[in-house]
Amino acid sequence: MELSIGVGARLIEVHVGGCYAAGKRQRVITREQALAALADGIRACTHCRPDTELGVL
Repeated sequence: MELSIGVGARLIEVHVGGCYAAGKRQRVITREQALAALADGIRACTHCRPDTELGVL
C-alpha cells in the first residue's frame, strides 16, 4: 500500500509486493486489507495490477 505525504497519511494506491512503480512511502498489508482497500475505491497500480492478482476486476 502506498501512502500520501504528511501527518495522518492516507492510503492512495495498492501495489503487488515488489512493484517497481511503488513510491517510497509504503506499508505492507494483508490480502484481506488489500481487497477491502480496492473495494473502498483505493486506486490499483496500473503497472503491477493488484486487482488482477487478487481476482478483482
